[in-house]
Amino acid sequence: MFNTYVRLFLAWLFVPRIMKIAKSQRQDKANKHTTPDANAATAATQTEALSNTDWEYGTLQSNPAKNKGPPVKLVVHMCLAAAAAAAAAVSRLPQLLTFQLPNSLTFDPSASESPSSSRYPRFPFLSHHIITSKLPIMSNVEVTENGAAPTIHKPHHNAALPYQSVGDFLSNTNNFKIIESTLREGEQFANAYFDTETKIKIAKALSDFGVEYIELTSPLASPQSRKDCEEICKLGLKAKILTHVRCTMEDAKVAVETGVDGVDVVIGTSQYLREHSHGKDMAYIKESAIEVIRYIKSSFSQGKEVRFSSEDSFRSDLVDLLSLYQAVDKEGVHRVGVADTVGCASPRQVYDLVRTLRGVVGCDIECHFHNDTGCAIANAHAALEAGATHIDTSVLGIGERNGITPLGGLLARMIVNSHDYVTSRYKLHKLKEIEDLVAEAVEINVPFNNYITGFCAFTHKAGIHAKAILNQPSTYEIIDPADFGMSRYVHFASRLTGWNAIKSRVEQLGLNMTDDQIKQVTAKIKDLADVRPLAIDDTDSIIRSFHFDLQRS
Repeated sequence: MFNTYVRLFLAWLFVPRIMKIAKSQRQDKANKHTTPDANAATAATQTEALSNTDWEYGTLQSNPAKNKGPPVKLVVHMCLAAAAAAAAAVSRLPQLLTFQLPNSLTFDPSASESPSSSRYPRFPFLSHHIITSKLPIMSNVEVTENGAAPTIHKPHHNAALPYQSVGDFLSNTNNFKIIESTLREGEQFANAYFDTETKIKIAKALSDFGVEYIELTSPLASPQSRKDCEEICKLGLKAKILTHVRCTMEDAKVAVETGVDGVDVVIGTSQYLREHSHGKDMAYIKESAIEVIRYIKSSFSQGKEVRFSSEDSFRSDLVDLLSLYQAVDKEGVHRVGVADTVGCASPRQVYDLVRTLRGVVGCDIECHFHNDTGCAIANAHAALEAGATHIDTSVLGIGERNGITPLGGLLARMIVNSHDYVTSRYKLHKLKEIEDLVAEAVEINVPFNNYITGFCAFTHKAGIHAKAILNQPSTYEIIDPADFGMSRYVHFASRLTGWNAIKSRVEQLGLNMTDDQIKQVTAKIKDLADVRPLAIDDTDSIIRSFHFDLQRS
């Protein structure tokens, strides 16, 4: 309720000012390029130019080459969205005064026959950045083996997070679904070759892990791709099977025939793709999208899904994009997709676009982020905060160029904010098994610093760190390795080791030494570590030899 009124107040406060700024900029532009006598003659021309502004959301700058003015159409959309928000708030005022809004809204399709009826209130994107404090608790940790120092068994708190965003009832960080695209986007990875047997293994593993959807390569890619799609559809997996096709009737007809649970339709909407890829204008794109969606919906039985996505969304004209999404939403698509195809978007841009879209469509919102600039995971989180419902992932992030949001990376991010939701929905202990399977299939190694499963992910080396970790794991860990079936290691065979880490190793070896004696043997270990690298056996040998000398003396 509070968020509703905050947005209404901000809309009331800023929209008139935006309109005033736009008017002032139009006048300044006219004055700059015309004489006072010519102002009246050029006013109509200026107004016409402004109405056709080429506005790119990704940069929030008008195109200087075309010498056009500010985003008047965007301002109009904001005003309309603000009006819609006001109407929604007024109509719901009795309920808002009586009931507390839930963290994440749900929608029952059977409750309304209208495919475009909104399952979410329509609000404009007006970001808020309010700081609050939450202190979630993590479970106890069980440690460890193979030379790792044991820890004291104290509660592993999910370390204090005083800078978490305030709760937002449009946020879906506690209610999201994963569309796992290893068998579609992952096939576009340079080193990928999945035969039918491998595809089936990966599909079964992902379904058992708990992902809600598995996306497959278009059945039109090759005859074998179609056969593989049909075979996987016959497995009866718990996860829904989707296929990814172009926005053409030919593709739609083949996709429906394979037996998939849903069809993901895509077409490029940026100026780059319209000019240099398919060569179609926005009017044709909208007409084709509506035709294809109607065909798929009429061909599918109840319970099957259709998604429409723009490609290169963040370099597309915002007004064109919203108009297109609104049109397909009225046709009853289950999801619209936002794709950062070249990885250019920042989390703030993602948040603003998704929140704007949330105010325009009533269906679910799926997001697909490439990792060219290293923002794929952060962008996915920002999208969920803004109201997105589905995130595309691939195992180890493999995909075109340097890939998309990695499955493990997304879960690492989300478990910090939504621990109970993530641990109850996905079999996290199977993550390493899946990553090893895919890594072997594409002939790569799991990176040493990989989220969760990298061999250094829960390794502690510095003396100060080791001491704190041995007392309380949350001091230097935000994620509990036990949630993923992993173990932590305290690395003590180095010049950086502290005597507390050596003390733990002494106890693990079953030896009896005082603190002063442990400090002495620690100094010996450090001396040798300054000369050459040490293995665990080297350290154990020094400790045992020192203890033997103590016993003999």
